[in-house]
Amino acid sequence: MYLVVQNSSFLWAQSPTNTTQKKPTLTLNQTWNKALEYSKEININNLEVEVSKEEIAESKHERFPEIVLKGNYEYATNIPVYEKGLFNKPTQHEVIHLLYKLGTDYYFNIYNGNKLNLKIDKNKVAFEMAQIQRNLTVSEIKLQTATYYLDLQRSIIFKDLMIKDIANQEKQLNEIKELYKHGTVLKSDLLRVELKLSNQKMMLVKIENDIIIANQKLNIIIGLPDEQLINPLNEINPELNELKSYEECLKIAEKNAYEYHISEKNVEIKKLDLKSIKANVKPKVGLYGEFFIANPQIFLFPYSPSNYTLGIFGVRASIPLSELYINKPKERIAKMNLEKEEVEHHHTDDKMREQVFQNYQRFKEALIRIDVNKKDIDQSAENARIVKQNYFNQSALITDLLDADIQLLESQFKYASSRIEAQIQYYQLQNVLGTL
Repeated sequence: MYLVVQNSSFLWAQSPTNTTQKKPTLTLNQTWNKALEYSKEININNLEVEVSKEEIAESKHERFPEIVLKGNYEYATNIPVYEKGLFNKPTQHEVIHLLYKLGTDYYFNIYNGNKLNLKIDKNKVAFEMAQIQRNLTVSEIKLQTATYYLDLQRSIIFKDLMIKDIANQEKQLNEIKELYKHGTVLKSDLLRVELKLSNQKMMLVKIENDIIIANQKLNIIIGLPDEQLINPLNEINPELNELKSYEECLKIAEKNAYEYHISEKNVEIKKLDLKSIKANVKPKVGLYGEFFIANPQIFLFPYSPSNYTLGIFGVRASIPLSELYINKPKERIAKMNLEKEEVEHHHTDDKMREQVFQNYQRFKEALIRIDVNKKDIDQSAENARIVKQNYFNQSALITDLLDADIQLLESQFKYASSRIEAQIQYYQLQNVLGTL
């Protein structure tokens, strides 16, 4: 079968629609690298990871004290004093007209119910989730790329088988024509063989279109022009893939499965949300201070038109008493959200085990199908040989001959397809396990 792939690549390159274009030869790993490099989804995930990383740094910067630099420059008018009543001319009381003040104040949080640490922890979990989501996207793109790559390979193998079958049918047709000239076979036999050959050639056209379509799908995902033809290099040998026990696969999935761990991180976030809401009722303690230079001095009496400085330092503490009753419904909602997320996580765990078991069984089934289809080829080939010998010895009908040839071709198709399907099933299992 491996020789078939190489021959089919040569025959495809010689087809009339592809003679003007050189095909790059790509291994599956090279195709994966191109797909991952081109993928916009992965670029988005990378940006999300960077954003999450910066949000951790941003929340850590909130540990630094809040410092404000402020100042003002003002002009004050005289103060009218209405000694003889509001409707009489007042006496103008002179004041210091120009006032300015330049200062700074700060606040340093000592304790705020541990809210800042909870925020940092939540951002760290979000960062880990972004990384897992990126790995999930990489795995899904690799699976999709492998499926397109192997579909293309299958169509190329089918084309090679069909070309060989057409060559054999044309040779057989010439033999039947010779028998017809000698009156050994009927005209209907000759017409049936010609009709079958015509159908085979039409099938070859369909397979060539399948190749073009599969090639275009692969080009889109790896960022090549639609018309660029590709020669898939890898040989398909799914029997060499290691098949662990179901229990081992389940342990691997529990350790690596992406959706399972994303669900796990969601539970962690809901726990942190609940802790943060509970922190609303805790006291807030911090250091504060203010220093300024001003003119005039109107802080203490008697006032003075002179510059002066003043520094104030202290500890500020507060207890949000209203949160004792406002926070209760928030806390109940947070608990229900946490409970809901835990149920979702258990559901995700059930789905993961179901997917692992299903893909594990399907892969085992695919390997068995390869052996069965391989035996079918041997049986079909022997049957076709016997029927052909009987037909030319005039002890079998033309319908028997055509049916035997069709069965042989179908068994070859099934064998090639089963090998491709087994390889795809293997990658699907690795995707579920989180190891693709």
